[in-house]
This record gives sequence, structure tokens and C-alpha cells, in this order.
Amino acid sequence: MPETKGDRSRRDVWITGIGLVSSLGEGPDAHWQALASGAAPVIDTTSFAPYVVHPLVKVNFDSQIPKKGDQRQMEPWQRIGTYAAGLALESAGIAKNTEILSKTDMIVAAGGGERDFAVDAAILNDLATSNDAGRLLNERLLSDLRPTLSLAQLSNLLAGNISIVHGVTGSSRTFMGEESAGVDATRVAFSRIAAGQSEIALVGGAYNAEREDTLLLNDLDGFCLKGDYRPVFEAPGIASGSMGAFLVLESPEHAQARGATPIARLSGVWSERAKRAVAGAIAAQVAALLSAAGAGAGTAIISGATGAQEATAAEAEALKACGLPVRAVANRLGHGFEAQFIAGLALAALAVSHGTLFPPAAGDPLEQPGDGVARIVVTQVGHWRGEGAGLVEKA
Repeated sequence: MPETKGDRSRRDVWITGIGLVSSLGEGPDAHWQALASGAAPVIDTTSFAPYVVHPLVKVNFDSQIPKKGDQRQMEPWQRIGTYAAGLALESAGIAKNTEILSKTDMIVAAGGGERDFAVDAAILNDLATSNDAGRLLNERLLSDLRPTLSLAQLSNLLAGNISIVHGVTGSSRTFMGEESAGVDATRVAFSRIAAGQSEIALVGGAYNAEREDTLLLNDLDGFCLKGDYRPVFEAPGIASGSMGAFLVLESPEHAQARGATPIARLSGVWSERAKRAVAGAIAAQVAALLSAAGAGAGTAIISGATGAQEATAAEAEALKACGLPVRAVANRLGHGFEAQFIAGLALAALAVSHGTLFPPAAGDPLEQPGDGVARIVVTQVGHWRGEGAGLVEKA
């Protein structure tokens, strides 16, 4: 694991902007108000029954994506991400500042895009009754799929849209790989700033949970939560959540030069991958990550637990053993795959900036009351691979 604590040659990394949109609302203030009040999660168990989802709050996309033409050519997950990125730039005070945006690096965690569900369903139905499935599939792919569909599935289109709409024109990187993509995107942004290779970066991801195609895909692998909603540490599946989560990370020198103050300090990011075929490997990896992040007295945990049974049960084992106060992102926002880790960092930054944990979720066996907090470890155990952690401290 990379060493970050105690290395005096590395610069501090500040979180100076938060862009967050989810089922709880939009913007850091709305989220903190909902969290601090102990508001119940927003759940939809009927629109995609039997699956449980956390639907996106109603958003006026015009406020961050003013051109209707730009909105039309984006899929929903791209609109969500572009919107959240704009909120982060506004939060950091650099929106429309072309001089700073031209030097702002961008690292995005992205999925592979959304499919045309109606076309896919029609093709699958016809294949079921065809005597020549191969020929039918070739014909339908050539005639039914729009040329733009293939382009729309390119993962780097979210970064491209953010660049076009918001003018972020520094270097650009896109990571794929579900939850691990969010961890690695943040790790690279953090490491570049800490090493003096970058001064300011926009990092984030987005997920649209209100999609028949991904719900079906996850259900085929046995991952989805069905029927009634249950808190994540006792849920038998994933309750996915629509969300966009972006952070502006910045060196103290760059922030101070423009008169910006930090929301919190990002003190380390670790990305690992356990050999999950080995019994106890996930719990051991989580324990090692907590140790690397210096989780001890005065530290709290914000978990990105997914609800996938094997992974979440193993994470819960390690979190119980550490004896620290735990809060789960999924109990508030649902699970946002690529965006989940970054959403966890955003919630941690809000908590340390206010000096207190938000109340525990009703009915979750792992969440217990906690006191004031100045440092939080954010954990992420992917639903089928990848583990990571980040340390957020009061600036």
C-alpha cells in the first residue's frame, strides 16, 4: 500500500469543492441538513418492482447544462454527472473561471454507458423464437441500433461533456471498473497533487439506478435487493441509487493563492484487491486498510458497503472488530457503484467540517450513536471485486 501518513515530502491535499446530487437532494447544504436531521432514505419499491432503488431528486438540469442540445445528446448518467460536476465547481468558487479551469485536471470514474432497452428487449424476444439466431442477431444489430448508440456507450463521454459544458480543459483521465474505478480515480488525483504534479483536480463519477438494463444485469448475478427495503448491513442485496458525486481537490498553495478555504483535508487513499476465493480475505483486507489509514480512537468509519451479501458480510465483520462508529452511504443514498466511494468522501468531508457524525440509520445493526469527529476513514468493498479506503480529516 502507498505510504501517505508521515511522509513530509508530500503536500497536503484539500477538498475545496463538493458537488453531490442524489435521492436526498442537491448540493452539500441540502445533504447535510438531511443527514443531520436523520431524514429517512428516499425509496422507490414500485417503479421497478420487485427491485428497490433510490431515485434521483427532481433536478433542473438547465441550471448547470444550459444548452438543450447538450442535454439531448447525453444519456441520463452523463447529465447527472455533468450536473454534479458543475455543483462542485461552484462550491469551489471556480465555475466559469477560464484561467483556473484551463489548468484543472479531471479524473472521472465511469461505467460503459446506457443501452436502448426497448431495442434490446425486442431482439431478445425475437431470438427466443428464431431458428437462425446468428443471422437474426446480425440483421437486427445492423438495422435497429443507432450509430450513436455505440458512441454513447463510450465511458469517456462524461469527461468530454464536462469539458464542453463547464470548460474544464486540463488533462483528462477516465477509469472503468465499478467501485474500484471511484477509488482509483481519487487515488490518482490525490497522489498527483500530493507529489506536486498537479495543483487542482476535479474527480468524480455518476450512476443512473433507474434503468431496467442494469437492474436485470445485476439480478442475473443475484445482487439486487427485492421486495421491501432493508438497511445495508442486514439487506440480502443491493438497493442501487441514482447519484452524481464530484470533488475539487487542491493543493493548499493553489487554494490560498486564490483565497479559497478548505472544507476538509484528504490525507490518503489506498486501493487494493483481495483474493476473494480465499476464506477471510475480504475482512483481512479491510482490516489492513483501516490500519494503513490509522483508524483508532477518535476516528469514525463511513462505509461504502454495497449490500451484496458476501462482500458486505465480510466488511461488516472487519468493521465490528475495529469497534469504531460506523455510518453507511447506502443507508442514505443507495449504492452508486462508480460514484459510491466519492460520495462517501463527500459525506465524510461534510461531517468533519461540522465536527460531528450524523445520526445512525434506524434498524441497521452496525450503526450506533457517535460523538464529535475530526477524522473519518471511508471504506469501499466492491460488490464482486476490489477494496479501498480514504482518510478525510478536519483541515
